[in-house]
Amino acid sequence: MVSEKRFVQADDVETIELDWGTLKWMNTPEVTGSEGFSAGVVLLEPGKGHERHTHPDSEEILYFLGGEGEQTIEDETRTVGAGDMVHIPSGVEHSTINTSWEPLRFLAVYCPPGPEAEIRDDDDATIFPPGEFPGN
Repeated sequence: MVSEKRFVQADDVETIELDWGTLKWMNTPEVTGSEGFSAGVVLLEPGKGHERHTHPDSEEILYFLGGEGEQTIEDETRTVGAGDMVHIPSGVEHSTINTSWEPLRFLAVYCPPGPEAEIRDDDDATIFPPGEFPGN
């Protein structure tokens, strides 16, 4: 069911917990009715991250909000932190790892939407309803 929200708070959306991170998809076709892109906040604990993977049909940008990590796109690896942004073209292998002692937080945007639904449907995902989160 599409709610077509225009103002979205973290408590309005579910929390998705995986062994590599915690996500809140704040803009999806189901939350806002957006058809052009999806966006969410990702939190990686120290030493955590996701393995190399691709999104064959969606471009992705990551905008880093806090912490420090290692971003790999194809065969290039760089240190990333608050204020950095990366663009990942469709079908290009990439990974993100938290290399610091504090959480790595970033905004992930997919264009067009779709990969966020695949992440949600992962067999290892634990879904917490809006207003609930791990530990409460």
